[in-house]
Amino acid sequence: MAEKKAIVNKIEREYIIPLREKSRPAPRYKKTPKAIKTIKEFVARHMKVENRDLNKVKIDKDLNQYMWAKGIRKHPHKIKVKVTKEGESIRVELVDYPNNLKFKKLREEKRGKTALESIDKKKSMMQKAKESLQKPADEDKNNDGLNDKEENEEKEKAGAEANQQFEKTQAKQAKHQTEKPKKATQPMRVSLQK
Repeated sequence: MAEKKAIVNKIEREYIIPLREKSRPAPRYKKTPKAIKTIKEFVARHMKVENRDLNKVKIDKDLNQYMWAKGIRKHPHKIKVKVTKEGESIRVELVDYPNNLKFKKLREEKRGKTALESIDKKKSMMQKAKESLQKPADEDKNNDGLNDKEENEEKEKAGAEANQQFEKTQAKQAKHQTEKPKKATQPMRVSLQK
């Protein structure tokens, strides 16, 4: 029963919204903001938002980029959108993506996937590191400290290697942070040089 209510509350519709007529009387430097407001008003009217509250209508990032692509003075004169209403929130998305936005959207989706994969890898590495740290501690209890000298030697070697790596990174940073002497932009007058 709860699933049926969730399905009933979700409404999806596609609209072609005319923007030219509403933004024509607006000054040139306000045409695109007026067009965006027109989209929100149109959606609020057709999706029956209470009191036609424009704050409940959310425009998708890609739709916003498409609207602002030609700047503040020249917006598209009509636009095809997909409107999704879930409960109180209403989301407006672009239907027909132009080629440049398709590539941007695919790139962002790919970045999101790679970011999630890298996070998963880091989590698995951390778990492996925790497991490896716990295993030697358990083994030491069984050995009763027979390999204390070997452990100290390994710690000293690891410390020396870490110190060398730290010095290398500092040397690289110092190499790239060389400051150039500032040159005078204009020659000083002879009378001021005294």
